[in-house]
Amino acid sequence: MNAPRVDWSAVPDPVRARLADLVARALGGLAEAEIPQRLRPVARFAPAKRAKVAGGQLVTALAESKSFRAAVVAWAQRRQPHILRPPADDVVGRAVVAMLLETDDAEEVVTAAAERAEEADLRAERDALRARVQRLEAEMAKLRDELDEQRAATAAARAEREQELDRLRQRLRERGMQLRQAREETQKAREELAGAGTATDDKIAELTERLAREQQRAAAERARADRATEQLEAMRSGVDQQLRGDQARLSLLLDTVAGAVEGLRGELRLQAGTPGHRPADAVAGATTGGKARSVVNDPVVLERLLGVPNTHMIVDGYNVTKTGYPDLPLAEQRERLIRQLAPLAARTGVEVTVVFDGAGVVAPASRVRNVRVLFSEPGVSADEVIKNLVAAEPSGRPLLVVTADREIVRAVRDHDARAVSSAVLLEVVQPG
Repeated sequence: MNAPRVDWSAVPDPVRARLADLVARALGGLAEAEIPQRLRPVARFAPAKRAKVAGGQLVTALAESKSFRAAVVAWAQRRQPHILRPPADDVVGRAVVAMLLETDDAEEVVTAAAERAEEADLRAERDALRARVQRLEAEMAKLRDELDEQRAATAAARAEREQELDRLRQRLRERGMQLRQAREETQKAREELAGAGTATDDKIAELTERLAREQQRAAAERARADRATEQLEAMRSGVDQQLRGDQARLSLLLDTVAGAVEGLRGELRLQAGTPGHRPADAVAGATTGGKARSVVNDPVVLERLLGVPNTHMIVDGYNVTKTGYPDLPLAEQRERLIRQLAPLAARTGVEVTVVFDGAGVVAPASRVRNVRVLFSEPGVSADEVIKNLVAAEPSGRPLLVVTADREIVRAVRDHDARAVSSAVLLEVVQPG
């Protein structure tokens, strides 16, 4: 075994993938004696399967065995010599050749490839943030239109109720006038009866009955007016509550848009200060092939995402604790994780929700400031609770889901959430 000049453990992912693909193709053309003992079972696979299943082993064998590297180089010279003469603009290809041949500038070439890969990731993230801002602006405009329509409908309904109430009041005034007229007629009849002394009981009974009917009608109209007033007040209260809800939703969206714009500004300022940045690096309609929305496996990237305003981080509790300290009892695992998350939430201002399976839990976890702790109900898994939490958030809000569960990762991506490796979170909350 001969150690190479370059630190193979720090090789960027694009270079590592290119090396694994080259070795996977070369295995089929090497003699069995040229292949390290542990790679001989892999040589039986198809080239594509070799790189996919044993890519890490292939690169590790290159790093550890100088003779194996020489065999791979010899195969490339015989079968695919163009690999050893990459174009000047193929930074990844140049890094692969420099590592295989152990050139003097190998470290510099690999560093250049790493910087190019990081720039590609940053451009992809910037484009994603820009697209999110555009979506949020469109949704905010739609909500404003809906709010204007609701206000117009509310104003029309209020005007209609006011008109109905005015009509009822007018009818009540008319009934009151009729009642006064009946009273005046009754009084006049009584006065005539008293003056003449000859009024009949039938006339008095008729006027009295008429007065009673008018009083009943007036009471009915008054009751109807009271009901209309109550209905109008109830409608006003309902409309006010709906308006407050719409305003709260609009406020949350405005906060999210502001946070996304602030994060985009920070990314743009970072790009503006990067050495070697040129206008051609940001041309529209082109891409370097970087994959957006991959699982976050870098603590530095996680710290940057936690700095985005209004971010909500949802943690798959037992997935993280069984990654970091599986030998502890479950209750101690929960307490330790919650205590580690509290300082992170206080330092970054991020909203933190940690979810545990509720089956078998006897004593609830301690309440810690800045950390929301949830347990799944009987018959419901923690995975379902996490998916429901992500689905409940408004579109466009920055979401981070910490888990190593591939099913959860696939599910939350449909809601534009970023998946974070459990191991990365543990590196951030318990450094060293």
